[in-house]
Amino acid sequence: MAETILSGRYEVGERLGSGGMSSVHKAVDLTLERTVAIKILAEHLSDDERFVARFRREALAVAKLIHPNIVQVYDTGIDDGRRYIVMEYAEGRSGAQILQRHGPLDTETTVEIGIQACSGLDYAHRRGIIHRDVKPGNLMISGGPVGGGEMTVKLTDFGIARAVAQTRITQVGSVIGTAAYLSPEQVRGEEATPATDVYALGVVLYQFLTGRLPYEGSSLAELAVRQQNEKPLPPSTYNDEVPGTVGAAVLRALEGDPSRRYASADELAGGLQLGLQGEDVTLPLEEGTAKTRVLGGETATRRIDRTEQTEFRPASPTRRPASRTSPPPPPRPATEPRRSFFSRFARFTMALVALVLIAAAVAAAVIYATDKATAVKVREVTGDTVGKVVEEVEDLVKKNTE
Repeated sequence: MAETILSGRYEVGERLGSGGMSSVHKAVDLTLERTVAIKILAEHLSDDERFVARFRREALAVAKLIHPNIVQVYDTGIDDGRRYIVMEYAEGRSGAQILQRHGPLDTETTVEIGIQACSGLDYAHRRGIIHRDVKPGNLMISGGPVGGGEMTVKLTDFGIARAVAQTRITQVGSVIGTAAYLSPEQVRGEEATPATDVYALGVVLYQFLTGRLPYEGSSLAELAVRQQNEKPLPPSTYNDEVPGTVGAAVLRALEGDPSRRYASADELAGGLQLGLQGEDVTLPLEEGTAKTRVLGGETATRRIDRTEQTEFRPASPTRRPASRTSPPPPPRPATEPRRSFFSRFARFTMALVALVLIAAAVAAAVIYATDKATAVKVREVTGDTVGKVVEEVEDLVKKNTE
């Protein structure tokens, strides 16, 4: 499409990328004399009138998102039946290209990508716009360890997923969003929320840290089953340079239950920052408990509020040390029913049988290992021992049944 001019204004140049929904080209806005990116929608989308109407409304809403971590939409139009979107041209490469060429990234770079992406998502969420298709291919990354200089992350493709999801295109069974990045609630067909984007970004960060997806599946059905029945392994399982605290923040973003996930992108950004600083960001237990829980194979202890802590007072210097012998048990309250004779008798009878069997086994082993003369003595000694055990147990039973 070299040297093609759309609507007499946009001179289309080299193709930057393509997918099932569109192709992206570098272009020049001849009116404003600036470089832009033009996304030309696939014909099957341009031919759907309902999609076109919804897409226009979404594009107008997204055009109002002006944020350093969001690729801005400048214009939309149609030329000779081709629908297109004019966007800010972002230098750099997509997250998908970086993963393909460089593999996993270091922890600091991944956290920085996550924090910047969270900033853009949170800005959009506060204005009522959910991305719905967060994935490495929709993150434009420039600079940093890969490109040199200060790193900038920009989210792209806002609004397209929503426009497609609300048209008849999805009524034939297709699902918007790459399956691996769909949250469990999206797989179930529920309405997307900010927590939906948080989950998808958690998958992206997991992939940046490990070079692999938290769940592998050849179909949407297999993915749904794994999400329901499995927990992703900590990123440190595949990359031992990832701190456990950073891994815990990513795993929290991947919680299948949205109520246990970070509720907002801003919370995820805070969790990543704390994790990088070595802070424990695992989920607390339910109210009223202070035990440890395991999240993705890592143990985390809930922080106890100061008001929950037990006050310990120093012992008085005149207090006499406690006796070494254990004090007698407190008297049984008058209202407490006595244990039945049968239950106590049954319990001590079982103990008696067990002790007898043990003694018999010991005797048999010794007899087998010695000669006959010695065996006679062992039988005598063992018999005496068993008899004493029986007498002791009988006395114990009598004391506890009186």
